[in-house]
Amino acid sequence: MRATLMHAAGDVRIENVPDPTIVEPTDAVIRVVRASICGSDLWPYKTLEPNDGRLMGHEAIGAVEEIGADVRALEVGDLVVMPFAYSDGSCVFCEEGLQTSCIHGGFFGTAEVDGAQAEAVRVPQADGTLFVLPGGEEDELLPSLLTLSDVMGTGHHAAVTAEVGPGKTVAVVGDGAVGLCGVIAAKRLGAERIIILGRHPNRIALARELGATDVVSERGEEAVERVRELTDGFGVHSVLECVGLEQSELTAIEIARPGGAVGRVGVPQEETLPASQPAFYNNIRVSGGPAPVRAYIEGLLPDVLEGRIEPGRVFDRVVGLDEVPEGYRAMNDREALKVMVKP
Repeated sequence: MRATLMHAAGDVRIENVPDPTIVEPTDAVIRVVRASICGSDLWPYKTLEPNDGRLMGHEAIGAVEEIGADVRALEVGDLVVMPFAYSDGSCVFCEEGLQTSCIHGGFFGTAEVDGAQAEAVRVPQADGTLFVLPGGEEDELLPSLLTLSDVMGTGHHAAVTAEVGPGKTVAVVGDGAVGLCGVIAAKRLGAERIIILGRHPNRIALARELGATDVVSERGEEAVERVRELTDGFGVHSVLECVGLEQSELTAIEIARPGGAVGRVGVPQEETLPASQPAFYNNIRVSGGPAPVRAYIEGLLPDVLEGRIEPGRVFDRVVGLDEVPEGYRAMNDREALKVMVKP
């Protein structure tokens, strides 16, 4: 089959690789119907050291083609969402709704597990990982359903861990796909005011359509001062940090009001969390991490199916598998917000 491999920073190739097969009796093999390029894929695109080829991609909708002997919840032909992390669904952490910490789990597109920017992919722990969808492979809702594999669930996780609720003022740091889904999540959870921190006109326009009420395009201390101006000098109740850089994390903590909360879902690019003293002295709760999106699909799915939320609007380019390298370039150069792949 054809699959996406990254050989070094900026070096993405479509190559022929062996077809995936059942390795463990808990595995399934899915034919990829839709995949996407994630903002987090751009970190290795900028920094990856030369290697023999890393299989890329961790977001997908697929059709089940083969199941292992111990798979009970799936049938061949099922249309499924593949979350970016696999999990058994039964360990102590899965039962607590934290599938990204599953003791038998892991992440797609790593050295241990193949990626989904391909024609097919093997899914470990298939019963606990895959979520069966209604509809068919040409359903117009597929873009929004695809976001349930990562970005919508991640934006929702940021909102949940930032304790967004009715009547609260929320700030979203970052205008990428996760930040925009964070806007959707904040509105869905009842936020009264949603401030988006970003500076790309097309993304800001979409953020407003999705529910943002205010825009802050400044950065650093200027952004902090602007948010305080908008909030009577206090800061916001909840901050969704959707970038992962030291500056964005520092801004997130500094714009939270005393007693506020920060939900971090941007993959950290530094080893330490900044501004520990402001967080401490202002009683700011800092939480978050890799989103257990598998736990959120069931709750978010009805709103997608009934059109109450449209997270699929974050996709602004569709490519075939052979065009994935160009999709990486376009996202890295900010020519595309988020790229959907149709193998």
